[in-house]
Amino acid sequence: MIIRPYRDSDRDAVGDICVRTADAGGDSRHLYPDLDLMPTIFAWPYTDLEPSLAFVADDGERAVGYVVGTADTPSFVARFESEWLPRVSDRYPPVAEPSTPTEDMVHLLHHPRRMIVPALADYPAHLHIDLLPEHQRSGHGRALMTAFLGALAFQGVPAVHLGMLTSNTAARAFYDRLGFHEVDVPDAGPLTYLGLEVGPNAGLGASAAG
Repeated sequence: MIIRPYRDSDRDAVGDICVRTADAGGDSRHLYPDLDLMPTIFAWPYTDLEPSLAFVADDGERAVGYVVGTADTPSFVARFESEWLPRVSDRYPPVAEPSTPTEDMVHLLHHPRRMIVPALADYPAHLHIDLLPEHQRSGHGRALMTAFLGALAFQGVPAVHLGMLTSNTAARAFYDRLGFHEVDVPDAGPLTYLGLEVGPNAGLGASAAG
């Protein structure tokens, strides 16, 4: 297994990983039959708009995991609104009153300002990381995070955050091992927000995992 920068040829694999992990770490195809929907919200905006912060775990045949994110959430949201939404709105038009899982996700797509949380202002970067289940618990997630944090440190980013379903206890254990801590966010609903300070040597020197 190697950790390497994202390539355009990884797009389909990244989309597939996103779909197969989008239901609290499990396969989401039973919830969202349109297999482009979840990547359109949670993966491809990052690979397209901020590719320097996209990395994949490659098993020699294809990407089996990825980490994507942004160094500056408010700036990313502005680009999401001005550059990303115009590309995808014809396929996913706004929904006034969502009533199905798919419509709930389309509603999220059209409200990117939800990503700007005042309580997280000290953690300007954010990320999404996903690994196919059969490749989890083998050190590959840590290696992806090492690459991502190193890239943030290179850009001088002070701290990063992520939001996760509170019910996803396995993911929480993973982030705890990496040193993330809970950040108090009022009215967070089903989510828990975690933050991590990015030191000057964060992630440097680790580029592969076996």
